[in-house]
Amino acid sequence: MLMSSLDKIVIEPQKPATACVIWLHGLGDSGAGFAPVVPLLGLPSDHAIRFIFPHAPEQAVTINGGYVMRSWYDIKSMDLHDRADLQGVIKSEQAVKELIQAQIDQGIKADKIVLAGFSQGGVMSLFTGLRFTQKLAGIMALSCYLPGGEHLPEQLADENQTTPILQHHGEQDDVVPLFAGKMAFDALTSAHYQTTWKSYPMAHSVMPNQLADIGQWIQQVLK
Repeated sequence: MLMSSLDKIVIEPQKPATACVIWLHGLGDSGAGFAPVVPLLGLPSDHAIRFIFPHAPEQAVTINGGYVMRSWYDIKSMDLHDRADLQGVIKSEQAVKELIQAQIDQGIKADKIVLAGFSQGGVMSLFTGLRFTQKLAGIMALSCYLPGGEHLPEQLADENQTTPILQHHGEQDDVVPLFAGKMAFDALTSAHYQTTWKSYPMAHSVMPNQLADIGQWIQQVLK
């Protein structure tokens, strides 16, 4: 059985899990930042979804003066085409893939796993999900962008060409501008991915009615 190298918070359902949501946090946060959202998703009390909130490794972040914090990859600049350190992205992709595989080894099928993320975590969920060679239930990308700006990652996996993708973004986001999320959406739709876009009147955050929408989407893709 493959064990992931990432520390994580795991929230089990009341009955044996038959599905899983892996939710990746943003820069400087931890898995604890999003773990409290589970009761706010409006899921039925008898759901069988395991939620996993992994902690990114600690590393120096260039745009923050080299300050060490939890980060899925180094952010080199504010330029969308040179923001994400691709070597770091690929290293974290491997850790997330191990996390997915560990769930598969525990008996949860890949097509019952949702890969979700916010900000940096959303970048990772898109990048990893699009390249993952087993079909996932869904990919959720909140307030984020593609590492390549308007370019999709290399080595895309045919297995997730038709996987539902959910993209949300804040209309007043001053950390990851709305156009960055739209750029990713346009790239995905141009390549015929099944992506759904919705913006909300918020900054770089999540809001209650958005969490209700997310809960409905999770139930839909995990039917």
